[in-house]
Amino acid sequence: MSARVASPRFLALVGTVVLWASAFPAIRVGIDGLGVAALSFLRLLIAAVALLAVAPFAKVRLPRRGDLPLITLCGATGMTAYQVLLNWGEVHVEAGTASLLIAIAPVFSVLLGSLFLGERLTRNIVVGSVVALAGAAVVSLAEGTSGFSVSALVILAAAVVQGVYHFASKPLLRHYTGLEVATYAMVAGTVFALPLIPATWHATVHAPVAALASAAYLGLLPSALGFVIWAYAVARLPLAVSTAALYLVPPVALIVSFVWLAEVPRPIALAGGVISVAGVILISRHQRNHHPTNVPVVDASEPQGAACA
Repeated sequence: MSARVASPRFLALVGTVVLWASAFPAIRVGIDGLGVAALSFLRLLIAAVALLAVAPFAKVRLPRRGDLPLITLCGATGMTAYQVLLNWGEVHVEAGTASLLIAIAPVFSVLLGSLFLGERLTRNIVVGSVVALAGAAVVSLAEGTSGFSVSALVILAAAVVQGVYHFASKPLLRHYTGLEVATYAMVAGTVFALPLIPATWHATVHAPVAALASAAYLGLLPSALGFVIWAYAVARLPLAVSTAALYLVPPVALIVSFVWLAEVPRPIALAGGVISVAGVILISRHQRNHHPTNVPVVDASEPQGAACA
């Protein structure tokens, strides 16, 4: 049993959870010294360069021309918009709380799939979505003194665009691996972020070493390495196991934020986070029970609805 837990596939899965969880506090460090625009662009650029460097060894194929519109949508939403919105929201929202809000992204991907991909909208999905959104509302209220915090709503917008990314990536995953889709989207997202270069240049010149190190860490580890080892783990583990592991991202983020930044989340935010995760689990349980048996193997290498930061 201990040998199985220490196997490379389980270690890769654990590494993915830790890396994606650690991204939330790392963003807080990077924002303080670089600002939203510079941190967003540097993270995307570093991750794109790293994934492109790995591409020949991972046998990443060139995308088909007909898939470029979906790849463009994935890059614009799941990479550029997501990074900018999450970074902007974390200016005022604690890292652990941000991870709780991002955890509801699967709700939006499932609802979009029901609307545009013909996926069945069942009672479990509806109830789970309502529960998850109610939990997110509780977390958002915990961040505001007299109602919803604007920053919390910005992070909820980041969860929405991440949901769009997962929704848009589903058709691509019928033909490409998760690593390929992530590489295409990261490169496209970097292109969309090019207007941030002037702000990035100005901020980088005056940025402290800690902020630059945070940007490098975010680009190389959670963004680039995280997708690589995730693809490795999910290709060798049951989908139910890998999906369940993603529910650990918010609690691990809370722990890392406490150790790294001494952040102590409000009890009401924790309660809302538990409610949100319960709703997402209800949706995911339905998806696993009704997952078609003829889905291509490459689908398993993409974190559908993952709480990646």
